[in-house]
Amino acid sequence: MKKGNYKSKTLLKFLPLAIGALIITAYPAIKANKKRIKFSLPFKAIYDYNDILVTYVADGDTVKLEDGSWIRFIGIDTPEQHESDKLFRDARRAKKDIAEIKKLGVKAYNFTKSMLLNKRVRLEFDVEKRDKYDRLLAYIFLKDGTFINALIIKEGYGRTMNIAPNVKYADLFRKLQIEAKSKEKGFWGTGY
Repeated sequence: MKKGNYKSKTLLKFLPLAIGALIITAYPAIKANKKRIKFSLPFKAIYDYNDILVTYVADGDTVKLEDGSWIRFIGIDTPEQHESDKLFRDARRAKKDIAEIKKLGVKAYNFTKSMLLNKRVRLEFDVEKRDKYDRLLAYIFLKDGTFINALIIKEGYGRTMNIAPNVKYADLFRKLQIEAKSKEKGFWGTGY
């Protein structure tokens, strides 16, 4: 028997096993795609933080994970609820008084808290993984695939804030913001 022929026969024996393993591995993703929620992406094992618990919500766009990591949501910005320079900038930009911006900040916080507190999530990163405050910069997904960054904009609890090079979903966020504004969802109904 030739050596090359033996290798071919051995490969042919394992080919059905490899195909079977591929089908078993891919089936949950194929099944999940049929039930996918609009603006959702399925969990994938390739991400660093594939299944981690949100233990604290600081505000509408910042959370803490069970491992102690702070996460700043990429591509979005929500109003501040606490005294800060950003609160004053938000008020000037929106031409609203500080008390009104704080109320909007509380609404954004409550929305994010209702979606994420004590929930297991998957993080997806873009080009830069950390900001100048050493927070992880991430896109956040629930186990069912709900894309939280996109949902916050879609429901009108935040606005787009695209900072290059982290712009993977910038076009989607821009479209969602236009839609939220036109439907006066969330803050857009208040003239934010």
